[in-house]
Amino acid sequence: MLNQTSVTAFLLLGVTDIQALQPYLFVVFLAIYMVSVVGNGAVLLVVVSDPRLHLPMYFFLGNLSCLDICYSTVTLPKMLENFFSTHKAISFLGCISQLHFFHFLGSTEAMLLAVMAFDRFVAICRPLHYSVIMNYQLCTRMAVTVWTIGFFHALLHSMMTSRLNFCGSHQIHHFFCDVKPLLELACGNTELNRWLLNTVTGTIAMGPFFLTLLSYFSIIISLFSKTHSCSALHKALSTCASHFMVVIVFYAPVVFTYISLASGSSMQDQVAAIMYTVVTPMLNPLVYTLRNKDVKAALSRVFRRRDDLSKFRAHF
Repeated sequence: MLNQTSVTAFLLLGVTDIQALQPYLFVVFLAIYMVSVVGNGAVLLVVVSDPRLHLPMYFFLGNLSCLDICYSTVTLPKMLENFFSTHKAISFLGCISQLHFFHFLGSTEAMLLAVMAFDRFVAICRPLHYSVIMNYQLCTRMAVTVWTIGFFHALLHSMMTSRLNFCGSHQIHHFFCDVKPLLELACGNTELNRWLLNTVTGTIAMGPFFLTLLSYFSIIISLFSKTHSCSALHKALSTCASHFMVVIVFYAPVVFTYISLASGSSMQDQVAAIMYTVVTPMLNPLVYTLRNKDVKAALSRVFRRRDDLSKFRAHF
């Protein structure tokens, strides 16, 4: 992964160059980052600590929370630092590492959402066989598989990008290192890199999306064939509502960014990137805790135990 040029650093120009806005943006993004870490950390804590949540659905939810903590940490700390930095520099190795983990975690989350949709399909359409099909071994294998595929998909991009020659300006018109902005700075032939981005990344992103839609389509068809009651249908689909909201929030900006015909970095690309790297990891725990009775009950039990422990310590 050695670069063929003498480039040692890039400059991340960030979200805006208006100095007056940067302190306010720092406060906003810091608050979002704290909510994301605390919210996902709380969900991860209750999923691990509460035996009542040791079920496939919550096993995958714990994986999602872990992913979101790491995902926001890949880009946000450097963005926050650059709000008060005069140089806004990131080393070549740091840039490639950020690119790697961004694609690693992003592609893993896309595939994990498809796995979670499959879990809902089995739970609703094969309820009598659910515990047999979604056993511990299968859940573990699926989780390991999506993490592994995500890692090697990102490794492909990081290796191919690191071998490019960079000439001219080293200013990246973005708030983090991604393939598209770096390809704009590369000299020489980048057709293979663009093909990998459009084809491989497009498949990794859109393949799970269509599998997710297929799972929900199968759920609806199965429910209609079993019951013609709208209330029963609504009750069954309500168990999928949180996951479906997360899918929409995650994929809307991803589709906009990577399926868009426009190449290079634009303000629209940055807004979309902020949505799926900053906003989505913050919204995921809120969606699941606000709509999921089991998670809310588990959080209440955790806080109740902490209050009881604090009272016990204060008594002595």
